[in-house]
Amino acid sequence: MSAADPATPRRSRLARLWTFVVELWDVLRRPSSVFGLGVLVFAGFVAGVVFWGGFNTALELTNTEKFCTSCHEMRDNVFAELKTTIHFSNRSGVRASCPDCHVPHNWTDKIARKMQASKEVWGKIFGTIDTREKFVDHRLELALHEWARFKANDSLECRNCHSAESMDITRQSPRASVAHQRFLFPGEKTCIDCHKGIAHHLPDMRGIPGWQ
Repeated sequence: MSAADPATPRRSRLARLWTFVVELWDVLRRPSSVFGLGVLVFAGFVAGVVFWGGFNTALELTNTEKFCTSCHEMRDNVFAELKTTIHFSNRSGVRASCPDCHVPHNWTDKIARKMQASKEVWGKIFGTIDTREKFVDHRLELALHEWARFKANDSLECRNCHSAESMDITRQSPRASVAHQRFLFPGEKTCIDCHKGIAHHLPDMRGIPGWQ
């Protein structure tokens, strides 16, 4: 007796799946004999509104500081560092929360960032930085990824609050005034080139180009 082909069950499952898809498509494209066209259009509209409302609500819930700090990896490391900076507590009472700096405000870029961030779920599942020691070991890698993202989008999240056009350089320190006029205004550099470590502790910067 010959051995059974191991690929046969797999082909059989694919054939059944394909048959199901074809039959489902036939049902979906066949005119309804029970409901009128107006009812179907209205039901589709209501379903679309419900879906969009649910999707947007879920999106905004994941775009809050509470959600970002719901895991101990963020709460005990980067969020604890943020609370010691001027972006968290200052004389004007204006606070930059996690999504303000790490999620673009316009919708299309926000969705792209959310899709990118979904990879971080795997890090949570497999415990990539689930201890302080692991976090410290990965700090430079994490920082480099975020710096590269800021560099690529011209520090978009910084510019959501800080506008070069609105800067009064006469009220800045001489060093800051010169740097902004020489590098920022002409577009030679972007915010993240000079302002690394303003919200979180820096990793070991030895070997980082342009850093002294």
